[in-house]
Amino acid sequence: MIVQQELSMILLHRRFQIACCHALLWMAFPVAVFAQATTDVGFAPITIHDPVNGGTTPGYVFYPSARADGETRIGPYVLHAARNALPIAGIKPLVVISHGHGGDDLEFRNMAIFLASHGFVAATLQHPRDNYLDSSGNGRAVVLVGRPIQVSATISMLLNDPHWKALVDPNRIGVAGFSAGGYTTLLLVGAVPRFDLLMGYCGRHPNDKEDICGFIKTIPVPGQSTKAYLDDLQKNYTRWGNPDDPRVKAVFAMAPFSIVFNKRGLAAVDRPVFLYYGQKDLVEIPKYNVLHIAPLIQTLAGIEMIPNAGHYVFMGPCPPQLARHLPELCKAPPGVNRAAVQRQVNATALAFFRKTLVAPSR
Repeated sequence: MIVQQELSMILLHRRFQIACCHALLWMAFPVAVFAQATTDVGFAPITIHDPVNGGTTPGYVFYPSARADGETRIGPYVLHAARNALPIAGIKPLVVISHGHGGDDLEFRNMAIFLASHGFVAATLQHPRDNYLDSSGNGRAVVLVGRPIQVSATISMLLNDPHWKALVDPNRIGVAGFSAGGYTTLLLVGAVPRFDLLMGYCGRHPNDKEDICGFIKTIPVPGQSTKAYLDDLQKNYTRWGNPDDPRVKAVFAMAPFSIVFNKRGLAAVDRPVFLYYGQKDLVEIPKYNVLHIAPLIQTLAGIEMIPNAGHYVFMGPCPPQLARHLPELCKAPPGVNRAAVQRQVNATALAFFRKTLVAPSR
């Protein structure tokens, strides 16, 4: 009943009504997507310069290949792709995928492989100081404003590298992201966060998850007030350059962290945005995140809800090793099939990017 009321309020906005109509049209495409011709997929590790922290960070590029049989195992993951397989020649649209807080560069390997099998180049990266090995940047500028800079650095690396630039169309670039990665994608198309909104939100919701408000309770700089800390974050917003990257033409955001956006902060978003969320997300609570920003995005292309699903459903089925060690990330409520959800989300992403990344290079 609560979710129905929230959706009813949003539907009062004309932009959202139009967006929902567009979403229904796009939802018709995924059914046909699987019937279309696909290719094998090759992949290769990449090294990306990190303009924020200095040094480098790892990632992967996935691409269509005519000679890529078999599977590849990397750690706990099984990839239906062949390492260093010969790519199919010619420029293709690019999608860069940003993982969630504490994730890694293979968190959305299946989406990347799916897009590559349908003619895209898909790249992933491991955000420094916000990954499973090192989360020391949580709540700091190096993460909250550094993440989109690192995505832009990934795009630049691919466009400048002699090998990869022959495969990537610079005029057809999109980004996808989950949770903190969804937040990251919005900054890349003009969204400007207001970090002081966190103080008000966490004051009103003291029982919210620690990964949202935890750093507000334990300020990373000893002796600094919460207000001063958040003011410093805001001052650092363009420290490494403007996060808005005009090369990015479309955004696919899954359960994005959105508390820090208001109408003014979203007014400059001028490229298509598709939003996806789980109905029972207890990490990025829809009412205060995705449902809050949906009516404020003038270029909202669509929004889709996964019934009864929680936050981590977008990560798909977990490998057995992860399921044993991280059950809270891997379990699904009764009636929610994570494999089926992943297939639907991937197909929707493909349909969205096919529709929005349509301008070929001249």
